[in-house]
Amino acid sequence: VQLQASGGGLVQAGGSLRLSCATSGFTLDEYDIGWFRQAPGKRREGVSCINSNGGTTYYADSVRGRFTISKDNTKNIVYLQMNNLKPEDTAVYSCAAGARIIVTTLIYPTSYDYWGQGTQVTVSS
Repeated sequence: VQLQASGGGLVQAGGSLRLSCATSGFTLDEYDIGWFRQAPGKRREGVSCINSNGGTTYYADSVRGRFTISKDNTKNIVYLQMNNLKPEDTAVYSCAAGARIIVTTLIYPTSYDYWGQGTQVTVSS
């Protein structure tokens, strides 16, 4: 099982980025996927999650209305579209996969079994 996040970069406040999580070694429609971020000196936090069939999504309050999670099972990729970025969104973003996660625990990092390397997102003011 492998996951690889990409698409990060440097953007001005108000700008947009689209992160991609490329997956391999498993069937995407059988796993729940979460996006998490960690800023320097802060704990890892859940940003957005999507369950295996795509019917349930979750967003942290801080990103709801600005970020959109989606997935393409044919390409085995999960996307995180990030609009109206703010300096406080600056962090390393990682994606993770887990199977049969209880819906109410989708946002917790401990619910996931597999993690990919992160991608840096930096938002300048």
